[in-house]
Amino acid sequence: MATPPAAGRELQVPVWDVVVRTFHWTVVTGCLLNLFILEDGGTAHEIVGYIVAGVLAIRLIWGFVGTRYARFADFVPTPRRLAGYLAALAQGREPRVIGHNPAGAVMMVALMILLAGVSLTGWMMGLDAFWGEEWLEELHEGIANAILVLAGLHAAAALFESWRHRENLVWSMVTGRKRA
Repeated sequence: MATPPAAGRELQVPVWDVVVRTFHWTVVTGCLLNLFILEDGGTAHEIVGYIVAGVLAIRLIWGFVGTRYARFADFVPTPRRLAGYLAALAQGREPRVIGHNPAGAVMMVALMILLAGVSLTGWMMGLDAFWGEEWLEELHEGIANAILVLAGLHAAAALFESWRHRENLVWSMVTGRKRA
C-alpha cells in the first residue's frame, strides 16, 4: 500500500521527460538569442537556427515514439474536444489536465509548424537559388514575429493556467513533474 504524502506535500507525477524539456528550453533560448541578441544572418544566428531545427526534428520523432505525455496521439485534440475545452474555459470551468490541455496542444502544434517554417526559410536564404530574395527574407522575418507573438500568448496562458489550477507550470517544465 502506498504511503500518503507528508502533510503539506503533494504527490508528484512525472510528465515532461528530458527530451520534451530539452526541446522546450532550447527553443526558448534559441528564439530569444535570434530575435533579440544575435545579428540577423550572422554565423551565430545561423548556428542557433540549425540547433533549433535539429531539436525540432528530434521532438517530431519523439512525438511518435516517446513517453506517454510526449506523444502526439496523447494530446493533439479532435475539433470536438477542443471546442468542448474552449467552451468550458470561457465559463471558467476548464478541467485540469496532467499533460497538454487541448488549447495548449493546438498552440504547441502551431509553434512547431512555425519553427519548421522559420528553419526552412532560414536555410533557403543560404542557397544560391534564393540568395538575396527579399520575399524570402520578409517571409522568414514574418514567421519569426509570429513565433514571438504565439510564444507570448503561450507564456501568458501558462501563467493563467498556473493561477487557475494553483500549480506552477513553468516549474513543471523545469522539473518534469506535476502534482497528481
